[in-house]
Amino acid sequence: MVQLYNLHPFGSQQVVPCKREPERFCGGGRDALFVAAGCKVEAFAVAGQELCQPRCSFSTLGRVLHLAYSEAGDYLVAIEEKNKATFLRAYVNWRSKRTENSRVCIRMVGHNLEAPFSEAFRDQMSIVEMPLSETALCISCCPVKGDLLVGCTNKLVLFSLKYQIINKEFSVLDFERSLIIHIDSIIPVEISFCVGYVAVMSDLEVLILKLESNPKNGERINHHPRKTNSSMKQTEGISNEISQLESDDFVICQKPMELLGEKSEQSGLSVTLESTGLTDEKIKYFHFRHLLYRRFAPDISSYILPDDIKLHSLQLLPIFQMGSLTTDENKLSQEKELLSLFCFFSLPHVGYLYMVVKSVELMSVYQYPEKSQQAVLTPQFLHVITSNNLQCFTVRCSAAVAREEDLYMDTTLKTCPPVSMDVCALRIQLFIGLKAICHFKNHIILLTKADPEVIPERRESPKKLLSRKDTSIKIKIPPVAEAGWNLYIVNTISPVQLYKEMVDYSNTYKTVRTQSCIHLLSEAHLLVRAALMDASQLEPGEKAELLEAFKESCGHLGDCYSRLDTQHSHLTLPYYKMSGLSMAEVLARMDWTVEDGSQKYERGLIFYINHSLYENLDEELSEELAAKVVQMFHVAEPKQLPHILCSPSMKNINPVTAMSYLRKLDNSGFSSVLVTLTKAAVALKMGDLDMHRNEMKSHSEMKLVCGFILEPRLLIQREKGQIVPTELAIHLKETQPGLLVASVLGLQKNDKIGIEEADSFFKVLCGKDEGTVPQLLVDFWEAQLMACLPDMVIQELFCKLTSQYIRRLSKRQPPDTTPLRTSEDLINACSHYGLIYPWVHVLISSDSLADKNYRDDLSKLQSLICGPSFDIASVIPFLEPLSEDTVAGLSVHVLCRTRLKEYEQCIDILLERCPEAVIPYAHHELKEENRALWWKILLPELCQKIRCGGEKYQLYLSSLKETLSIIAVELELKDFLNVLPEDGTAAFFLPYLLYCSRKKSLT
Repeated sequence: MVQLYNLHPFGSQQVVPCKREPERFCGGGRDALFVAAGCKVEAFAVAGQELCQPRCSFSTLGRVLHLAYSEAGDYLVAIEEKNKATFLRAYVNWRSKRTENSRVCIRMVGHNLEAPFSEAFRDQMSIVEMPLSETALCISCCPVKGDLLVGCTNKLVLFSLKYQIINKEFSVLDFERSLIIHIDSIIPVEISFCVGYVAVMSDLEVLILKLESNPKNGERINHHPRKTNSSMKQTEGISNEISQLESDDFVICQKPMELLGEKSEQSGLSVTLESTGLTDEKIKYFHFRHLLYRRFAPDISSYILPDDIKLHSLQLLPIFQMGSLTTDENKLSQEKELLSLFCFFSLPHVGYLYMVVKSVELMSVYQYPEKSQQAVLTPQFLHVITSNNLQCFTVRCSAAVAREEDLYMDTTLKTCPPVSMDVCALRIQLFIGLKAICHFKNHIILLTKADPEVIPERRESPKKLLSRKDTSIKIKIPPVAEAGWNLYIVNTISPVQLYKEMVDYSNTYKTVRTQSCIHLLSEAHLLVRAALMDASQLEPGEKAELLEAFKESCGHLGDCYSRLDTQHSHLTLPYYKMSGLSMAEVLARMDWTVEDGSQKYERGLIFYINHSLYENLDEELSEELAAKVVQMFHVAEPKQLPHILCSPSMKNINPVTAMSYLRKLDNSGFSSVLVTLTKAAVALKMGDLDMHRNEMKSHSEMKLVCGFILEPRLLIQREKGQIVPTELAIHLKETQPGLLVASVLGLQKNDKIGIEEADSFFKVLCGKDEGTVPQLLVDFWEAQLMACLPDMVIQELFCKLTSQYIRRLSKRQPPDTTPLRTSEDLINACSHYGLIYPWVHVLISSDSLADKNYRDDLSKLQSLICGPSFDIASVIPFLEPLSEDTVAGLSVHVLCRTRLKEYEQCIDILLERCPEAVIPYAHHELKEENRALWWKILLPELCQKIRCGGEKYQLYLSSLKETLSIIAVELELKDFLNVLPEDGTAAFFLPYLLYCSRKKSLT
């Protein structure tokens, strides 16, 4: 059932000063109205609220049967009748018709004009005649391209709009017959055409097709249509069968049918395309898709005349995304992108509105309180006329378009009233004798005619009235009576004015029926949305007023849903967001009055405040509002209190008030680690350190970490996009840095904070700029390595840690705080830190490293390089600041070269800088496939050093003896002799030769 509101969508009205009784009329763009009467068409200027004034008039060939205007091309087209013959004519450049006697040029469609003659067309009206082989029954113009579609029996003819370019400054509008759509077994009563979408309506059938521009799988359009014999025979068989069964006592009715999408191909209608263009290159449409087929059957149970059960008011309504506006001397074109398309058609008592672009679905069904005669659909309303009433219904076009246009619709960010919401009637306005209606811009054109008294000559039985043989009543009209008529222009009021009236009207439902209030406010919201969809129709300054009304409507809907305790209460959040209201403004709109000593807070309001406080809005509530929020959650959702108190928006809450509510949670049995941590944070704000320490001691460190994971805002908050450590985090940095690092690590592992955010947090916490790395951040990196993290993160951590260790070693810069873990702790607890090679200790022992922190950083770096996961190539770029002149730098460089298997270079460096480390190095590194380096590299190098003598002679000599001992074990005697130096003393090498020769017998 359609709900009726007594609103006032119609404003002022005026009478069109027609000289004759109108037979056909239509709107002409934004500023004109065409009225056809007899063999003449009058054009009237319509501008806003000003009186309608005659503009021009021109004669037609005969009586006008159908009239249509195209804004694209600015032309008028008419089907005219003279001597029982019909003619199709287009009136071009009609604005140049100044007087009734002005010259008019008549030309045939497609006729090429020559320059000398065409100059005369610049300032005079042209009539383009379009001959057809069959009678034209109906017409429709594409609102975007200006193409003309003509309905004939069993076919539709498409004339494409084009311009004949005469010279650079002048072009003439013309048409080209480009396509014929053959549709068997249908006689079009009304058609509608829009950007390739074709809607055809007969008395009881509706068919919607989509003409496709691109060839499908190499398909070529037929220049001569192929009609299948089977379908023709089937049609003939059905009609013969019907004719045999029909008699005075029977009416054959096909059963109702609705087919959507691809299923509509099963309608039984044969559709073929025939190209009539001159060349294939100019073909605009190659194939088609079925979108909708619907067939109705008369309700014979009500004994209504079959002539009264007919469809009417077929209309395709496009909604566009407007682009740039370009004006030309001869044409006005707008770059429009079709966003959505709607199709409306109606029976006498029921109207149907479909959406037909991305998916075909029935949106709304309109039940009229009395028999309708005609209807027009606009983006905002459906206007329906009956014999004595003008009815205004709401539509759901803007709701459907909003969901097509915005991907964020129906989320926590944005929402819109549903398409499925029941429609309503805003007004039923009394008009006596309504006969026809049309609409353009914000005007409704109505034709009224007071019928003379009619006297039925005889009455037929219901059985006879249902017969197709005689379906009319003979009416006797007094010969002297003449009907009075008027043509009215009814102006619809501005959307903002109607919106305000709807809001005022909704206030009557606030305390009675919340659902009715929401319904009317939703209608007001959709009204403003629809007005904003077509910005080109708005007056200057009207858009800003509409945007303000849009935000206001969102606020009203948010208020309604905040008081609603249903499954739709979550809509409070997106509506308040779209309203632009701050949280404080929303809270100020609430009714805080307490009835019977108890206060009930509905789910919608709780849902909004909870989400808003979670989203870290850059808004601080006053102490009074913060206290009200705490009171609200204490009553409605006490478990959320710790989370609410951690929001940055609640920073002005009195800590004594907050503590009192937290203690009530303890008394109610809601005590948890999260409550404990919140109480500890509030105790810090109160300055009560003893209470803070007692709360922190009441749980183990592991449980405290879990508590911080449940509510990260206890440690980290965001203000204006920046990370801000809390007072509790600052306190933990001084008192429990290990707990702080473990907690942030837990947040990262649970995806509560990103890697870069964690780094930034520690820098801000320690008061360091971007270029400085505090020790607490290094502790955090080390803790990350100890945790099981992905390989990509580990390699990044290696780079961060090595660069930091090297920077502090190169600058001999101590850490700003005591490290949480020593190198021994990391080696024992983390697999990525390896045992430091023995020869490194020998190398380091040659120099005294007095600074403990320096030694610890060096040990951590060496341990990392010795670890199994370290990518040595990644650390090479960071080694440059670390000089090899120091023992620390030398050890790191030699370690890296060793990991790169540059053993020969490492042996040379050690022999030169630290000979005592050479043998330990060789024992550790020169194994298995590298064992040959003992005699190929190390032995010759030692012999060379001994020959040179010097201070380190004894070190080289002892190293040589150890090397010969290893070689004697590894090589056979012959091979041993080959590697010995030729200038050596035999007595020196003899013991090693004897051992090598007795090696076999010993084994």
